[in-house]
Amino acid sequence: MREEQNVHQDRYRQIEQDFENRYGVRTDLAIEAHEVIVRKEGPPELPGVIVKNEETEHALISRVTVENELGAKMIGKRPGNYSTIEAKVLREHNREIHEDIGALLAKEIEWFLDQSGLNEDDPVLIVGLGNWNATPDALGPQVVGNLMVTRHLLELSPPELRKGLRPVAAIAPGVLGLTGIETGEIVTGVVERIGAKAVICIDALASRSVDRLCSTIQISDTGINPGAGVGNKRIPINEETLGIPVIAIGVPTVVHASTIVSDALDLLSGSNPHDNPRNQDVPQRTSINPDPSMIMGGAQGTQQPQFNSIQKQQMINQVLEPFFGTMIVTPKDIDQLIEDVTQVIAGGLNAAFHEGVDYTEIFQYLS
Repeated sequence: MREEQNVHQDRYRQIEQDFENRYGVRTDLAIEAHEVIVRKEGPPELPGVIVKNEETEHALISRVTVENELGAKMIGKRPGNYSTIEAKVLREHNREIHEDIGALLAKEIEWFLDQSGLNEDDPVLIVGLGNWNATPDALGPQVVGNLMVTRHLLELSPPELRKGLRPVAAIAPGVLGLTGIETGEIVTGVVERIGAKAVICIDALASRSVDRLCSTIQISDTGINPGAGVGNKRIPINEETLGIPVIAIGVPTVVHASTIVSDALDLLSGSNPHDNPRNQDVPQRTSINPDPSMIMGGAQGTQQPQFNSIQKQQMINQVLEPFFGTMIVTPKDIDQLIEDVTQVIAGGLNAAFHEGVDYTEIFQYLS
């Protein structure tokens, strides 16, 4: 059984790697992967992939469904459902607007819970992945610290007091370098011990765009690979390995340096890597029209330099290797950004799990 799981996991890792090699892009967001293909290939409809968008006052909600293996190969993501909430206002220190985004997140989480077939009183384990000593990776542990955990209380309370409250347990297992134990091993043991019926994982992700750092929340039912955003290969946490539904909630907090260099080369070639294929009403970056004589060491001519995928990868390797090939970049105000998005995610989870608690009281609990 374990060998079959390993073969299955390796196949999807290879699919993700093939996508990265083909487009020179590293992203954990399904909507970004879709945008890259549309931008480079042209057609907005991809076989095996369905995308639906919904706009609200403060956010754009994109729901991506990867229907089958063909769709997985096209988009470089596992088959399943991916919901993305994009809200630039997440980077504004505005409590009222953050509460509105938290309400949107709660609705999305409730949809995923309904799809998983959970009963109202089924216990749930929330896992805050990441290293609490590194701010860009501390999202998961900080969310766990703001949750309304109720499993220990409900076990001791009479049934009439349990209405509207779900038994919730939470852990922040740390990372392999701190504990010497694989996160997947810890989660498996806790799930078996407490009899959890579903797992919610919160983790920091990697984006291909600085615009989405700490302003985007992705929810998916495909599980998560701890450390995948920074190139680590660990035991996956998903329904295949645990035997119960796994919902992953992630926020991009870093961008790979290789992605930034790749975007710079695209700009030099006259293409804008951040053109918006969904025609959103947001400001677009202006393409750079460089003087080739300045770029090519004085070479004559007026044509912009063109790079094929192999040449571009060689140039990226030359710039970043041998020491910076895996470098990641994060905003300088990451401390405040993580604190704000933590409140939004914790409020959304508390609202989704505990219907008996008034929504305004939930955010008072977080203050």
